[in-house]
Amino acid sequence: MIQRLEGFPDNVCAFVCHGHVSRDDYTTVLMPAVEAALKRHDKVRLYYQTAPDFTGIDPTAVWQDTIVGMSHLFKWERVAVVTDVDWIRNTFQFFSFLMPAPMKVFANAAADEARRWILAD
Repeated sequence: MIQRLEGFPDNVCAFVCHGHVSRDDYTTVLMPAVEAALKRHDKVRLYYQTAPDFTGIDPTAVWQDTIVGMSHLFKWERVAVVTDVDWIRNTFQFFSFLMPAPMKVFANAAADEARRWILAD
């Protein structure tokens, strides 16, 4: 399940993944929020966290994640990924060279640091 996080500025799309993440989570939660933010802002920031109770993600959800990231490639201002899941960490680090925006990967223990970084001027 993907949950939208509250308490972030309007130009920051913030989410946390709990349990098992499906394609529907992307199409009903994440994608509409990103699309709405992009109607209000030229560029947006993304805070994306996997909670300690995260158990996995459907392959079709991985594809949706790729579509969201790449279809708005030049509309990201900054991306923070917070995870202790090695394959997610490694995937984001590997593809970070494609991102024209700054992107950092943080451990869950550094979530406060990630939040400060995503909000920094």
